[in-house]
Order: sequence, then structure tokens, then C-alpha cells
Amino acid sequence: MNDIVFSSWGGRTVDNRGKDPRDYESIEHLSLPEYFKQDEKIQALIGWDGIILRSTDVDIVDLFKTYLEANHAHAKTCDKCNYCKTGWAEQLEVFQDIYDGEATEEDLEFLESTADAIMDAGKCTIGKSGPVPFLQALKHFADDFSRTLGSKKEEGSATYYSTLTAPCMDACPIHLDIPKYVELIKDAKFSESLDVIRERLPLPGCLGRACIRPCEDHCRRANVDEPISIMSLKRFVADHELSERREPSYEMTPSENRGKVAVIGAGPAGITCAYHLVLKGHEVTIFEKLPVAGGMMAVGIPKYILPPDILAGEIMAIEKMGVTVKTGLSLGEGVSLDSLKADGFNALFMGTGLHGSRPLGVEGEELEGVILGLRFLRDIALDREVKLGKKLLVVGGGNVAIDVARTAIRLGCDDVTMVCLESREEMPAWKHEIEGALEEKIKIINGFGPKSIIGERRKVTGVEFKRCTRVFDENGRFNPQYDDSSLQTLEAESVILAIGQSAELEFAESQNISLSPGGALQADPVTFQTELEWVFAGGDAVYGPESVVEAAASGRKAAISMDRFLNKMPPGPDDEDHFDELFRSLKLYNPDEVVKQKVETAERQRLEKLSLENRLTTFDELEQGFSGPTAVAEAGRCLRCYRVVTVAV
Repeated sequence: MNDIVFSSWGGRTVDNRGKDPRDYESIEHLSLPEYFKQDEKIQALIGWDGIILRSTDVDIVDLFKTYLEANHAHAKTCDKCNYCKTGWAEQLEVFQDIYDGEATEEDLEFLESTADAIMDAGKCTIGKSGPVPFLQALKHFADDFSRTLGSKKEEGSATYYSTLTAPCMDACPIHLDIPKYVELIKDAKFSESLDVIRERLPLPGCLGRACIRPCEDHCRRANVDEPISIMSLKRFVADHELSERREPSYEMTPSENRGKVAVIGAGPAGITCAYHLVLKGHEVTIFEKLPVAGGMMAVGIPKYILPPDILAGEIMAIEKMGVTVKTGLSLGEGVSLDSLKADGFNALFMGTGLHGSRPLGVEGEELEGVILGLRFLRDIALDREVKLGKKLLVVGGGNVAIDVARTAIRLGCDDVTMVCLESREEMPAWKHEIEGALEEKIKIINGFGPKSIIGERRKVTGVEFKRCTRVFDENGRFNPQYDDSSLQTLEAESVILAIGQSAELEFAESQNISLSPGGALQADPVTFQTELEWVFAGGDAVYGPESVVEAAASGRKAAISMDRFLNKMPPGPDDEDHFDELFRSLKLYNPDEVVKQKVETAERQRLEKLSLENRLTTFDELEQGFSGPTAVAEAGRCLRCYRVVTVAV
């Protein structure tokens, strides 16, 4: 970057003050967007890693007063270490003296000593790293502070935005306050922890079992030893509530105008959208095509990962809040936009998911014994009869393929082999799922793709594969290349195809709903509003196959937009969206960071699993939850990596 006047970010000081802009030293280790909001240029930023100034017009004293106010506000709600809270308050008293014209040189020295004391006493990074940029400002902008002494100071005219975040919070698509709910578990305040989770997520039991866990990939504890078992801790508090037979409690905050809302699809996007709308006092009805609610959580995630009673209980909880769930109804079949309008619905959310399987497009797919992966999982979930031979080939290397293979083993298949294009390192399935499949004696053959499915008398007998020499091109795009001279044929009594998911959007044309060029539901990526202003859409049907937590996050954002729409306000990005965009450039997690806090290493607690012998003959839950003492111990490993950021525009 070559437009920065001053930066101390990342411990590297670059000072271009007094230079001609053409002579500015460039900053290679920093990436900062030009705008925070549309038409609001970022003039300055203060955060955990230093100071960034783009303009000499920034009132550095006023900027830091705002930053201290943000730190103090969050320290007050924490109440874990007293001096962190009182130290910020004492600093703000000095700033008030500055504005009143009563501050002295001794006060500036006191600001420095107070900052040092906060860092020494702080138990989380609000205290440990929050004062860092302030100390840098007192050093590099000493004249700016000294000029305020002896006369009253006017309030600055800049606009400021502040937020509290953490690397794990930022990585979580729905931005759960992870340090807070983990800290509450450490203090054995399990119900309070669950309340924090439910501020954003109505499915803690489900997501405590079936989450991609990006938070754990951005956990600073991993820079010391291993990441916190964040997902399993979420599961623990949800399970603890069940064991205590405690009914969930929710804080309703009704909107001024309340409407009648239809939700199409009872998957994670639809359920989360309905949850946040009913919290706002809206009347919500969910219409689900399948005979059960839950979407892919019900018919795509095997029972040994997500037991049906856990999902059913969390859906029942939102029904008790007032949400109506109707199954066996879908858009275009029993429900239409016109009928919803006629029934008085004011807004509609579509979260129809990706329930279709992509075909291979090779000879022999029509043979008896060739089954589509998602249809197979759905039939098993709905207790429908599925005929499988003892020798099974699964084509695909993603999580659906893994789920299919592990399900088939539990149904009694003796010989299950997965074949996929990717190398072991390239496989899109989660690493722990691959390891689980291998533990269960499922064979995985990498680097081959199907050339044709072969059979006799219209029944499958095997698959001919060709070697895949490259899966992705030089730009990282999926563009497999093959060596047609390197072939192998594998015998099979059944073949299951699990190479990708597709949307079932037959209703779109008849309902005049626009699709993207790629065939997905078309909606604004931030507000999730479609071209029909009263219709919103989210989840996988909009942006393709992602995860349960990402679908839930889109449902929450859509609910915020729909609430605005129902209250005659235009949907649009909020401050959280703008900070999200900022943190895509200014990374919150550095995998190479050396954690300077004094931390004793402690082994990560892991869930116990059913023995291999027992798991292969049952759909009982594979992983067993934490005990109370184990959960408390694991929560105690958290470093509480909060960061406060203030932006001046």
C-alpha cells in the first residue's frame, strides 16, 4: 500500500508524515480497503495490532478517546479482571480533563503507566493488546497530545465505528460470541452459555455435532498447542440442558410493525430465519416439502452423526415459540406466491437447499443398482427400503460420499470402496471424516474417475475407471484431465454416485422467480432480497453447496432484512457487514503469530467414540459428549482473544 501516512501495524513502523505523497514508503504487509461504507473513506484505524492513518487531518486525540470508550464498554460487560475495567475508566477521566482544559504533563505520564498496568493485569486480549496502539500513539504522536494541554479541546467532527471481535468469532459464519460462551462454561454457568449461543443460533445441539468448525481453524490456542474444542463445547451445553430437562427461554424483542411471513424449506436457513423473525414478533409459517422438518440435517446427515431426536427437539422448541411447521407442502405444489399473498403473507423466505444429486454423464448410469448419493441418504433417513449388494463402489471424494460409504457399512455391506478424482490431500471431505472412514475399513482409491458403468442384463456389475492426471487447472478451477490409456475395472454389486449436489428449482419458472446464470436462486448477497421485493432467499440454493452453519447465518441475515422490509425500511448492509468486508483484508488470525502470553500447554480434550466393533452394526451416535468436568477443563484452555477495532471515516 502506498497511501498510508503512518502505520505501526504488525510491529512495523512506517512514518510518511511530512513527505510528498509520491515519496511515501510502501507498506507490503498491510491491506486496508479504501472505503468502510459506500462514500465513507477509511481515514484511520486502531486495533489490536497498531495504528493506521491515511490522512493527516485525523484528530488523533479524539480518535483514541473513541477507541478507549469502546474498550471500556466491553471491559465493563466482562467483569473478569478489575483493573482492566477501572484502568480504562481512569484513562477516560484523563481524556475528560484534556477536553476540559485541565490536563497536565503528569496526566499524560499517568496515561502511559495506566496502559502498562492494564496490560500486566489483563486476562484477555482486551487488556493484553488493547493498550498497545495507545502506547504507540503516546510515543509517535506525543506533540499532538502535548498541544492539548492548557486549553479546552473541541470534540472532533469525524464519524467513528467500533466493534468487538475475535479470530474465532470472525471465522464463524454466524459470528457467535465464542470467547463469552466458552468462558461461561469454564465458570460452570452452562445455561448462561447456551443463552449466548441462542442469541444468534437456534440449533446448538445440531451445530454442536455437524459443523465445519472454521472457528477452530482460527483459534489462537493452536499457536500454543492445539485449538479449543469449540464445537464440542457447544454440544455440551445443549446436551446439559436436555439432561436437566430445562425448557429453553428466549428474550422476545417485538418490532413496531409485525407481519405474516412464509418460509419455504425447514432446513438450517429456513429454521434460523423463522427463529429470528418470531423473536421480532412476526407470525411465521414454515412449509416443508419432505415429510419431516430439518432439510439436509434430517435426510442428508447420517443418524450416527446427528441423532433425529436432537434435531426434532430443537425444531419443537421453535414451534413452542409460535412458529408453525407444515410438512408435505412445497412451492409450486400446494403453495404458490399467489396463494400466499391471498392468505395474507407479507414476506417470503426461500431456503430450499440442494437436495438433488449431479449425474455423471457416462454410459451405464441407468443400470439397476446405480443409486444417487443424496437419494440413498434420504431413503435411509426416512426408513425406506434400499437394496444394496455386499460389494459397493462409491464414486466421489466429498463429505456426501463419506457419509454414503459409512452408512453402507452400517447396513451390512462387506466391501465398500470409494473412488475419487482427487489425491488424498485434495479430497474435499473433512480430514476427520476421511480418517473415520479408513478406521471403518472403507478403502479409498485416489486419482481415478469413471469412464463407464458396466453391467449384464441391465444390472450393474462394475465400473471402468480412467486415471485422473490433474483435477484443477493453474487457476485453481475444477478442470480434470485424464489418461485414457491407464484404465482399471472394479467389480461391484451396487454403485452409489456422490459427485455433487444440485438444486431442485422446478417451481421457479411457474412462480416467475429469477435464477442466476448458474441456475441458483438469485438474491442480493448481503440482504438476500430477490427481484421480487417481498421475496427473500438464502442457503445453498443461492450460493451453492456450503455448510449447515453458513446456511444458518444466511437465514439470520435474511431475517434482519425481512424485519426491515416489514417495518417499511429498505434492507441494506449493517455495520457487521461492513466490518466483515474490512476483516477480509485485515486478517484477524495469523497462523504464524508467536503468542506472548504466558500459557501452560494443556492437551485438547477429545470426545470418546463408540468402539469400532460396536459402531459398524448400529446407527447409535458415534461420538459421546463431554462430562461436566471435562467441558470445564477444556473451556479453561481458551485465551479469550477479543479485539476492539475503531475506524474513523
